[in-house]
Amino acid sequence: MFFVVSVAVAGEVCQVTGPVLEVKDISITVQKGDEKWQIARDKNTKVTGDVKVGSKVTIKYQMKATTIEVKDAGKKEEKKEQKKK
Repeated sequence: MFFVVSVAVAGEVCQVTGPVLEVKDISITVQKGDEKWQIARDKNTKVTGDVKVGSKVTIKYQMKATTIEVKDAGKKEEKKEQKKK
């Protein structure tokens, strides 16, 4: 059940709005309150208008996991077995 919920959230479109601090071919950085948000972009990112430092923009983005590596695999099982002894 948890996996299904995670996938639904990962597919959700989020957005951030603020002035542009930096524009690169691979990312754009905007200011949101006291935070700087760096969002990745590529040749498929659709851009409307001339993006430059100082422009106010709204960026829509999606977050998803690219890899998942379990670091504590087996540790919980070991603890359970030790408690049983």
